[in-house]
Amino acid sequence: MAERSLDELRELMIASAGVDEDQLKLDGDILDTPFADLELDSLAVLEIASRVERDWGVPVSDTVANGLKTPRMVLDFVNDRTAVR
Repeated sequence: MAERSLDELRELMIASAGVDEDQLKLDGDILDTPFADLELDSLAVLEIASRVERDWGVPVSDTVANGLKTPRMVLDFVNDRTAVR
C-alpha cells in the first residue's frame, strides 16, 4: 500500500477540527508542529485517530492517539502499519 501523505492527513485534520478551514494553521511544513499549535485540541486529535481507523483502515487505540502529538507522528504510525512486509 502506498504511504499516506501530509496532504491526505491535512484533509483528515480539516474534517476533524470542527471549525472552518481558515481557522487552522495547516499551511507549509507542519510535520513537526504540535497539534495544539495547529489549533487542534485533544478532541480533534481523537477524531483524527477515529478517521484514520475508519477511512484508512488502521486501528488507533485511545492510548496511542493520546501519544500522537504531531502530524509526523501520525503519518509514521500509519505508514509503519501499512508498509509491505
